[in-house]
Amino acid sequence: MTDDLTTPLTGRKRRANARRRLPVARTLFGLLVLLAIGFVARVLLVDDPDGGRPRQEVAITSTLQANSVANAVSDGPVTIEADPQQYPAGSALTAVTTGSGGPSSVLGLPSMFGALPDLSEETTDGPIPRISATGLTPFVAYAHPAEAALASGQPMIAIVVTGLGINEQGSLNAIDKLPSAMTLAFAPYGKALSTTVAAARTAGHEVLLEVPLEPFDYPQNDPGPQTLLTGEPTRANLDKLFWLMSRFGGYVGLINNMGARFTASAADFSPMMEELGARGLGYLDDGSSNRSLAPQLAKGNKVPFSRADLMIDDNPARAAILAALASLEAKAVENGQAIGIVSALPISITSIAEWARDLEAKGILLVPASALMK
Repeated sequence: MTDDLTTPLTGRKRRANARRRLPVARTLFGLLVLLAIGFVARVLLVDDPDGGRPRQEVAITSTLQANSVANAVSDGPVTIEADPQQYPAGSALTAVTTGSGGPSSVLGLPSMFGALPDLSEETTDGPIPRISATGLTPFVAYAHPAEAALASGQPMIAIVVTGLGINEQGSLNAIDKLPSAMTLAFAPYGKALSTTVAAARTAGHEVLLEVPLEPFDYPQNDPGPQTLLTGEPTRANLDKLFWLMSRFGGYVGLINNMGARFTASAADFSPMMEELGARGLGYLDDGSSNRSLAPQLAKGNKVPFSRADLMIDDNPARAAILAALASLEAKAVENGQAIGIVSALPISITSIAEWARDLEAKGILLVPASALMK
């Protein structure tokens, strides 16, 4: 009897427990099916390409011709012509001339640094020099004219003043004191380069860009940020070079700041010189290292080149500076030409400015550095 009574009861309990344990997976699947059906129904029945996102339409009108007063007095497009005396350091600032003397193509207005659009290539760091579509090079376009001096047959001296641009007022004072035939080299770090470079070129000076190169005792002796280093990947050094070249425009070429180790390494120096040749720029070696490979690399890449003969203010005292200038004169008389390098120290600027006044009376002509770069 006991077995007969307990068997039905146990069956009912099992069925009740089974109802309590509905499969979770089936339940979730059913919910997903219902959601999918609802989504499909909304897409089919509701025409709303924005999917229910809130939106508001606002009429947009152009303001290009909105100023009726300005439109009434306007004369149409304005053509602006550059003053040919505004940037006298470059004879090709307004047009390139053909062999017959007629203008062949207008290059455009100079930038705030005096750089011409057709001689500029845009990069991520800013514009850098290039050869124009007509073949005009920055070296030719931005050089201070010196044809008369070259044709005279007289001894010639070029003076390059380095370290300009960092001290704005000191740079402007130097520009004001120095004769326009002197070449000015600007460091790439000045905060007021737009002012100082433009002032220099407006005054008739040709300009050079100082490029920091690795010395033997680097980093104890550090020429500055973005220094080109030996052993670096070529791409890394070229990226640094492009950054340096984009700091200002209108320069005829580059001059080294230090660099005894770098200029002695063909593997590291060659890509830089190749780039200068491809961009139509010159290179002036400051003469501080006898190991420099610049003469050979410049010749191989058709880069206008020269090497300075003397550092004028190694001893920054007036008597020593004047003695160095006398030595430079002797070199010019002996060799037909000479190049001197001088820093932008006030005593140096004053001394060379006074010296230059009597130079022509001695039968020696003051010329820009580009005139002596082959």
